Amino acid sequence: MNFPSKFLENAVNEVSQLPGIGKRTALRLVLHLLRQPADQTSALTNALLSLRNDIKYCKNCHTISDHDLCEICENPSRDASIICVVEDIRDVMALENTQLFKGHYHVLGGKISPIDGIAPSQLNIVSLINKVKEGKVKEIIFALSSTMEGDTTNFYIYKQIKDFDVITSTIARGIAIGDELEFADEITLGRSLIHRVPFENSLKTF
Repeated sequence: MNFPSKFLENAVNEVSQLPGIGKRTALRLVLHLLRQPADQTSALTNALLSLRNDIKYCKNCHTISDHDLCEICENPSRDASIICVVEDIRDVMALENTQLFKGHYHVLGGKISPIDGIAPSQLNIVSLINKVKEGKVKEIIFALSSTMEGDTTNFYIYKQIKDFDVITSTIARGIAIGDELEFADEITLGRSLIHRVPFENSLKTF
């Protein structure tokens, strides 16, 4: 693709690095931005810079936040003894949309995947286990997607905490195998959360 301007080429190259964006789509987006008022482009630029430079991660649950503690962890009406383990912020948002879960979350930041080179040490697992060891947790709810990586991660964490006095459960399989939580409708996801089952029961399916 030949560009009449290096500025245009550089912009297209950067935009095309986004997931699912090819060079042609990137070119269309860049030309669209070029046609917009300068202050609109500046607003987008400033929003992206703020996202990159000012974003924080909650010290308690590791979700994205504007402050050291997220709004959920700061809320005194939430039950800190019940923790829902999820992969990333998208799962938190999906579960919050159900308005049914009143506990805390724990964002792992991914799933164990030897094929992709993701080891347990690269995820936020140690801090979760420490909460259990400190006796602060009475129930852990596994809400990772039902993939091989998700099940492997659930089982790894379960082995680390099974000797402690904590209930382990998993959301009911109303979510199809391999489905991501963010794509489940709120009713299905809510029912899966309410009708969660003991994690030990899910081990029979391995």
